[in-house]
Amino acid sequence: MPSNPGSRPDEPGASAPLIGITTYLQRAQTGVWDVEASFLPKKYLDGVTDAGGIAVLLPPQPTTPADAARVLARLDGLIVAGGVDVDPALYGQARHEKTDAPQQVRDAWDLALLDAAIAAQVPFLAICRGAQVLNVLRGGTLHQHLPDLVGSPKYQLGNANFSRVPVTIEPGSAVARLIGEHAMGSMYHHQAIDAVGEGLIITARSDDGVVEAVELPSVPFGVAVQWHPEEDAEDRRLFAGLVDAAKTYAADRMKQHA
Repeated sequence: MPSNPGSRPDEPGASAPLIGITTYLQRAQTGVWDVEASFLPKKYLDGVTDAGGIAVLLPPQPTTPADAARVLARLDGLIVAGGVDVDPALYGQARHEKTDAPQQVRDAWDLALLDAAIAAQVPFLAICRGAQVLNVLRGGTLHQHLPDLVGSPKYQLGNANFSRVPVTIEPGSAVARLIGEHAMGSMYHHQAIDAVGEGLIITARSDDGVVEAVELPSVPFGVAVQWHPEEDAEDRRLFAGLVDAAKTYAADRMKQHA
């Protein structure tokens, strides 16, 4: 009997890990509707499913540390997705005129989920805004408008046009083990990491010194990149690294409860 459209083949002896992905929460239009909505570009889902995981959406909502821990207890991995700027009040700065209006519910949700993931050693991949959320969670700060620093808008061209910028990756880092020591990142960010948060190490920079990846060595897989790997449908290696780590995490957890 033919399989159902969109079904995945069973893998004997292995289960696809559940990967939670944070989402947007803002105004959206579809058909006749113009409403506040939780949504996420499909490319994030494709990155997970292409790598053999099951994507689970995590819409922003009021939360507590206990709630976030309960969510993470049911997941094998976490992706903190891109989106609007982090509220600069969270890292002790006044808002730059080019910084997005704060989305406090989303900030609190993403911060709580990442904090819970770190506490439980759940593998995570933070992308663009997600990398900035991680840095702020760890006590770091952000450059609020990169053109003020580098003199050009090359990291965010606008109008949904991604720029391709070369990055150099630290040998021996998790990112280097997955994609090598040189890469072309799909960029769409006007902010970047400034002071690096506690416990994080810089593992990639662009040619003008902008931080493009950090990692948290105290967890089995804690990777954050400033570029958008979901935009490259031909290269799922970062997603595969997360999914592989999530499989190991799930298997270890199963052994502990056996």
